[in-house]
Amino acid sequence: MPATLTDHPHVNPPSGPALVTGGTGFLGRHLVDRLVAQGRAVTVLARRPAPDMTARGVRVIAADLADDEAVRSACRGMETVFHVAAKVGVWGRYRDFYQANVLGTRSVLAGCRAEGVQRLVFTSTPSVVYNGRDLAGVDESLPLTSRCPAAYPLTKAFAEREVLAANSPTLRTVALRPHLIWGAGDPHLVPRIIAQARAGRLRIVGTGRNRVDMVHVQNAVDAHLLAELALAASPEPGAAAGRAYFITNGEPVVLWDWVNDLLRALDIPPVAKRMPFAAATAIGGVCEMLWHLLPLRGEPPMTRFAAKELATDHWFDIGAARRDLGYAPRISMAEGTAELIASLRRTSANSST
Repeated sequence: MPATLTDHPHVNPPSGPALVTGGTGFLGRHLVDRLVAQGRAVTVLARRPAPDMTARGVRVIAADLADDEAVRSACRGMETVFHVAAKVGVWGRYRDFYQANVLGTRSVLAGCRAEGVQRLVFTSTPSVVYNGRDLAGVDESLPLTSRCPAAYPLTKAFAEREVLAANSPTLRTVALRPHLIWGAGDPHLVPRIIAQARAGRLRIVGTGRNRVDMVHVQNAVDAHLLAELALAASPEPGAAAGRAYFITNGEPVVLWDWVNDLLRALDIPPVAKRMPFAAATAIGGVCEMLWHLLPLRGEPPMTRFAAKELATDHWFDIGAARRDLGYAPRISMAEGTAELIASLRRTSANSST
């Protein structure tokens, strides 16, 4: 863990009770693990019970963010709230994303205010600055998106704006924008890539040379704890209060090179088939129309937003996080990838025995 978490000259590391919404998800679980290791009293708000966490002494409240009373109850007695829960995806009904990401965040803000919570660390996303173009080394001065062909970035942008506007002397807030969280045990990003590759459904969209940032899950946890520490600065909050920060490994990779190196290491044929960006965008538009008009289940195989995400640059300047939070990625892309490959190989070997 970075020295700044314990060695800041003007800050006593927070040690009081903490709430993690979405604490049963990938990032949430790792964050809960770290808080428990610190000896903190931890409460998790999640939609389903988590007996394994309860067995470790974590208080689990099984409720939806739409349940204002449950959210307020979860906030009661907390010094810090880590609002990690969100509805994520490239497809779905706008009202579902709005309910979870905007109204759910308002419920958390109301609970924090009503129960005197001191600090709120909000997990946002870099897609809140989506503009349909390459994002190459951009910083937090880029404006929040107001037009996007997907509901997730739009609703997260609304939520982030409200969280930062809520910053005050009594409730200090900060928003973190981790990009493509990954690592051993990831149940979403990497398994989906592997499944699509094995099924022969992956295509390199565009030139195949676009660069992207990712962030190892442990680095993302570091950033959340550092953000809490920055908000706890006394007698005055540090520069972090009321601000948003991009959080990445600080090592942009050529997306399709990284994917293919991973597949080769797992003895899966690399992706070779290509699709022009214009064709992918057109197909995405047609798929969206069909999924709107027909009672088709699941996600479309392509959307306009996904086409842009697969073909364009997405890497970010993390200088502000380094400066204001003391953030320094501990686990490199090479180290994290090696760890991931070893984990996936063990899982494969165990499933075949």
